[in-house]
Amino acid sequence: MKKILASLFLLLAVTTVGAQVNVDKIEPTNWFVGMKNPSLQLMVYGDGIASADVTTDYAGVKVDSIVRPGSDNYLLVYLNIKDAKPGKMTLKFANGRKTKKVSYELREREMAGSERVGFDITDVLYMLMPDRFADGDESNNQIKGMNKYTCNRNEPSLRHGGDLEGIRQHLDYFTELGVTALWFTPVLENNSPDDSNMQSTYHGYATTDYYNVDPRFGTNADYKRLADEAHAKGIKIVMDMIFNHCGEYHPWLKDMPSKDWFNEPDYKNNYLQTSYKLTPVMDPYASKIDLRETVDGWFVPSMPDLNQKNTHVMRYLIQNSKWWIETVGIDGIRMDTYPYADAKAMSDWMKELDEEYPNFNVVGETWVTEPAYTASWQKDSPLNHINSYLKTVMDFSFYDKMNMAKNEETDGWWGGYNRLYNSFVYDYLYVNPSSVMAFIENHDTDRFLGNGNDVPALRQALSLLLTTRRIPQLYYGTEVLMNGTKSKTDGNVRKDFPGGFKGDAKNAFTEEGRTAEQNEMFGWLSKVLHWRKGNDVITKGTMTQFTPYNGIYVIARRYNGKTVMTVLNGTTKPAKFSVKRYKELYGCCAKAVDVTSGKTYSLAEDFEMTPRQSLILELQ
Repeated sequence: MKKILASLFLLLAVTTVGAQVNVDKIEPTNWFVGMKNPSLQLMVYGDGIASADVTTDYAGVKVDSIVRPGSDNYLLVYLNIKDAKPGKMTLKFANGRKTKKVSYELREREMAGSERVGFDITDVLYMLMPDRFADGDESNNQIKGMNKYTCNRNEPSLRHGGDLEGIRQHLDYFTELGVTALWFTPVLENNSPDDSNMQSTYHGYATTDYYNVDPRFGTNADYKRLADEAHAKGIKIVMDMIFNHCGEYHPWLKDMPSKDWFNEPDYKNNYLQTSYKLTPVMDPYASKIDLRETVDGWFVPSMPDLNQKNTHVMRYLIQNSKWWIETVGIDGIRMDTYPYADAKAMSDWMKELDEEYPNFNVVGETWVTEPAYTASWQKDSPLNHINSYLKTVMDFSFYDKMNMAKNEETDGWWGGYNRLYNSFVYDYLYVNPSSVMAFIENHDTDRFLGNGNDVPALRQALSLLLTTRRIPQLYYGTEVLMNGTKSKTDGNVRKDFPGGFKGDAKNAFTEEGRTAEQNEMFGWLSKVLHWRKGNDVITKGTMTQFTPYNGIYVIARRYNGKTVMTVLNGTTKPAKFSVKRYKELYGCCAKAVDVTSGKTYSLAEDFEMTPRQSLILELQ
């Protein structure tokens, strides 16, 4: 028996000594010196790599720990690079007598973290879907080697071919319109095949590679070029990220790095679907099953739920966000499905990001329409037992109330713009109302116009959105009256921008290609956006609102002796503006000029407003 055991031991030793060292990939692909957190996690992929040891003799770099998470094909190496200088270091992966040397680069940062300035209330974000905006490079519509997919613009849920180059070619369009920041839906690789129901991941929310742009959108270099040229034109770039889940075709699902890399990892036998109910996260009486379904359940079967409570998973995600800031120079992050992820882990991420980039900004998607819920997620909120450190939250209450008000008459109590009034009443819950992002529509909702063309209602909504105490977000195509609903498919609210694709009958990027009605809307919105840009009254001023009176809703912004009034007739009938009611705003001012029309209104007497009329008045 002893001879048999000795023989087996000798055989194992010989096998180990002769084992090949395989390093297929390391993430991040490179890193940067001078970070406040000197720890660097390297995730190493390779057949049997878990048995390897790692060393380096690069000056200023120490191997703090080596973690073998569970799978034979992953290795986590934690380095301390506090005293390291930029350069290429050699990592030695040893397995017995076999050693593999791998070069890894540490780079100089373009600027200190404190110099990176994110978006804020001075900006107007323009949200778009790269696949649906413009196709600037038709050669990347079909990429060999990717999982089977079809590029077909006749199918609303398949890929259409838009890309980063198409966006870059239209940067002048954004400056003409007057927006100052672009938020794209995710641009990272989504290498999932089309399913049998003609559905694809054109939207970008099923990541399969966190360090590479989807080749159908372009390359990392294309992304960097776009950001650089946008910055040269005064336009910021906001990157859409997802920490809650990845795509089912990510290598992690086929070969899980560890048993707890995902929530509910036994998904084939015991699949847990999220309830989509976010209230249990803040409910003081929440049951364990309700909370578990929300944060641990999978968003959909094709989007595995990442376990942020696993510190190695979270370190990977934190580093990834920093890597894109440093590599591309993004000016902000929009974090998808924010409350679905572990609150403590997300708080740790935001705290570290805030320490490294104190002037950067992140907005979290917090899809509950009650202001108290949204406010509790904002940084330093006393309503939450965990400080989220999240500076900006999305105002779904504004979206919800505005989309109800557009179909109602504003009465003396609850209907119409009373809904907006009663939503703003709860701004005392926010630590910083000026760091809340408001919108009237986005890629997950019906278009504001639905299947119609109610321009007066749209102008009213945009007038309030662009003058209230919020960071405004627009959705692509609103300026040329794009409409649609989700009644059949999400693709109907994500239509191609007219003129962005070869063969389009109309080109809405140009005045000549737009209809008279589209030009009127574009011109109106552009005038308001350019007027808002650099306007301290709107971005720094105090806010006063009046309960709707005679169907008219008024908010005012005041700063350094200047006043702007937004006046909305929330009825389908003529309504009288009673000047005496608003006397506290204008004192001895004799007149007001409408920003959009240039018309002058006397403040000495009442005047009549037409049905659904909107005015943005500068007092003089």
